[in-house]
Amino acid sequence: MEIAGRKPPEGSWWDWEINACDAGRLRLAAGYDLTRHHGLEVIFTDPLFVSCPPGFQDPVFRPPTPEETARLARGPGDGAPLVVAFEADAGGRAAVSCLIAAEGLEIRPGFVPKPPRAGAQTAAGPRDWPGPPLPTD
Repeated sequence: MEIAGRKPPEGSWWDWEINACDAGRLRLAAGYDLTRHHGLEVIFTDPLFVSCPPGFQDPVFRPPTPEETARLARGPGDGAPLVVAFEADAGGRAAVSCLIAAEGLEIRPGFVPKPPRAGAQTAAGPRDWPGPPLPTD
């Protein structure tokens, strides 16, 4: 897999989701199962145009087609130094075409645990003492 000429590290990067998106960056998280953690982040700096679902699987990155480039020329992505296109499974009957135009790209490997959702029950951890509780008197 290559993203705009850059290779992410080897790994099982089939499950993807938008982790954060604002005017300064679009952060995609990738891993083999995003329910608890992810092992790769692809960060697009200063995104000008984003057309992709919030979660998708098995993306196939490719150069943009002339039609996609012309589409960007008519909108806010005109003149973007970085344009990434890909096909991905978003849960429908056919793959979706996605397009991102941005100022830059950063690829960050590394284990990132997902924080628990607000109000979620935490699982009990292992006991720190093997026997019954000690008397407190």
